[in-house]
Formats: sequence, C-alpha cells, structure tokens
Amino acid sequence: MSGITLGSLGLPSEQIYHQVRAIIISGSLGTGEKLPSVRQLARDLHVAAGTVAKAYKLLEQEGLVITRAGGGTRVSSAVSAPPTVVVQAARALAALASAHGVSLDETLSALQASWIDGGANGSPRAAPPEADGVSAE
Repeated sequence: MSGITLGSLGLPSEQIYHQVRAIIISGSLGTGEKLPSVRQLARDLHVAAGTVAKAYKLLEQEGLVITRAGGGTRVSSAVSAPPTVVVQAARALAALASAHGVSLDETLSALQASWIDGGANGSPRAAPPEADGVSAE
C-alpha cells in the first residue's frame, strides 16, 4: 500500500485514517488484503506507532478492517467498492481540484454541498457537467 503522505494540516492519525479509508473504498485494496503493520507504516511515515494504531482503530470501528493478534490488519469482507463510473468521476474531480489549487477539505465540502443540494436524489444537478453543456473548467 503506497501513496500515503502526511501534510501539515490535521492530525496525522486522521490523515492516515482518511487516506487508508479512501484506498480501501476505492477498491485498490480488496477483501482480505493485508495492510502494512502498524510499526511498518509508522516507520514509513516517520510517526509514532500509536498514531497509526489510532487510525487503524478508527477503520476497525467503521467496519472497514479486521485486526487479529498475530494476523495483522486486513480489509473486511463487508467492504464493497463503488461502481467504476463513480471511482472514475472521483479521480477526475480530484485531478480538477488539484489543478485549480483546491484543497481536499474544500473539495469534500463542495461535494457534500452538492449532495445536500440535490445531487444525490436524482435532481438535474446529479448530471455530469458535460451532460448539460457546462464545462468543468
């Protein structure tokens, strides 16, 4: 599992939690796949083992992973990946936001606002920008 980086904003344990969660939900890690050990990920990220353990505990409480003594931490069978089209749209949104200097928190806020404003209940706002002639730029 690669691609986890720590920024200057937010608690490291929360950053780890959100990034590992995103990796699991995207389907990049499948059911039963093993996450790095707490010690290994802590070494890789230059943080205390307790920081990674806290992130893993949050993932376990959410039902995304299962931790067994001596068996490590693995992705739970209860996790189901979103449809490919949603993953592709999320990647496109991430690239667009990054290209325009929009932070992850700002992007998530915009997505949440769109969801609340009707994007999740079948209103016309749910259509991709290309569908109604609006450019994403």
